[in-house]
Amino acid sequence: MSSQDVLKSATTLASYNVLLQVMFRVLTFLLNAFTLRFVSKELIGVVNVRLTLLYTTLVFLSREAFRRACLSGGTNHSWRQVINLLWLTLPLGVLWAALLVCVWLWLLEIPDPQTVPYYGPAVVLFALSGVQELLAEPFWVLAQAHMFVRLKVVAESLAMIAKCSITVVLVVFAREWGLYIFCAAHLVYTGFLVLCYVVYFIRFLGSKEAARKSFPLHSVGDFFPRRAKGEPLVDWTLARLTWSFFKQSFLKQILTEGERYVMTFLNVLSFGDQGVYDIVNNLGSMVARFIFLPIEESFYIFFAKVLERGRNVKSQKQDDVAIAAEVLECLLKLVLVVGLIITVFGYAYSHLALDIYGGSLLSSGAGPSLLRCYSCYVLLLAVNGVTECFVFAAMSQEEVDKYNLVMLALSLSFLILSYMLTWWSGAVGFILANCLNMGLRILHSLLYIQHYFQHSQWKPLRGLLPSPLLLLALAVSGVVTALSEGLFCCDDGWLLRLVHIGVGASCLLVVLVAVVLTETQLIHFVRTQLLPRYTKKHT
Repeated sequence: MSSQDVLKSATTLASYNVLLQVMFRVLTFLLNAFTLRFVSKELIGVVNVRLTLLYTTLVFLSREAFRRACLSGGTNHSWRQVINLLWLTLPLGVLWAALLVCVWLWLLEIPDPQTVPYYGPAVVLFALSGVQELLAEPFWVLAQAHMFVRLKVVAESLAMIAKCSITVVLVVFAREWGLYIFCAAHLVYTGFLVLCYVVYFIRFLGSKEAARKSFPLHSVGDFFPRRAKGEPLVDWTLARLTWSFFKQSFLKQILTEGERYVMTFLNVLSFGDQGVYDIVNNLGSMVARFIFLPIEESFYIFFAKVLERGRNVKSQKQDDVAIAAEVLECLLKLVLVVGLIITVFGYAYSHLALDIYGGSLLSSGAGPSLLRCYSCYVLLLAVNGVTECFVFAAMSQEEVDKYNLVMLALSLSFLILSYMLTWWSGAVGFILANCLNMGLRILHSLLYIQHYFQHSQWKPLRGLLPSPLLLLALAVSGVVTALSEGLFCCDDGWLLRLVHIGVGASCLLVVLVAVVLTETQLIHFVRTQLLPRYTKKHT
């Protein structure tokens, strides 16, 4: 597969992933708004913070390192050895499940059974759902490596629809089930994921399409572990790389879910406050997950395939390096522009968004301040996602091991900062700690990228320099919308709220016009790569 083909597949995958994330977040957004009317905020806090943390920790630590290692180098592997390696995720997941269940049941504070019933069985069932999802791991990795872009969208869409349907029905008709409602929905979600992947590959293997794509497996039995003649059971180079990524993934999980670990283990917030924080956090991260996470996941695959890990720029194919540098520059400009827009408009519209979504439960107290801080954090989150996806794809195994020490220092500092800032400023302290640590991670990645391209003609970090006209438009919009919020929002009825919304829409239009006029390279990249169907319709 040529670099241009890989870029085309990666951008198509990113487009599909963006649509998938939009659907996920909209459904979750509506589901949270619905369940707020039927269950207590304490129950939501236990589900969305403590039980979800158990699930994400189990799944992430069991599979993330395997995914990153096995997708490095694209399809240039012995897939027999890769599959053997991937099946190690299952026993690893069982071990993590046993350990985490013991911690969640015996070391953490138990919720009041009158307010949050069935906590013990719920912990076991959420861990079981994580182990169940790991059954799909070999199928998922092969699908990603061979760019089956629609499969992930269809599988996760069906699973999410099933989960939401089960949740709504049980919340309305079996509210007394408590945590069992969310356990059942989560088991249905992971079961649907596994079922969709298995059914697809049963139909795909042996078909004409499989032969045309030269798919390396020929029967469902090939997905199960076994030794190939003349080969070791696993590729030990990949195994060592997996171990390096595993050490890094452990630290990255602490950084990613750090505030939930602090809330869970240090009891700095009540379960009710945790519920409110999580809802505001999900609302603030919607656009980040819509756009930034799919781009990071898809273009990590692109960079991992185009660049040769651990080799400098001069010793690689110059055409591949040129494409990678151009894509990196455009991605940085894209996430920077989107992040700046979110930061500027998030300040003036946080209070209104929370009031519409959850009423006074969310818009009173620290909710608006929390969402405003999160709007600033989104900008850092956006830049870090792109810079790290490039760095992780280009680093050698030795560099990955060294970076693990950096991640260790960041993890420790984050936990300390979270604890201190939370006592000082409440839930906002979590966002401030995240901002500080994300800034340090960005600095490390920028130094690596600068060093990587320093002896070449490419300067992809120019993508972090927006045009002066765009900066001016953003600054004026920030002042105008802040004044509009003070004059029209949010206690004098819907008419003035609509005026405030209209002011924001006008300012956003001005900003978008400035982007179109000044960021021509970015517009060309979005139209030709991230929106390939748009280009086809106009050619």
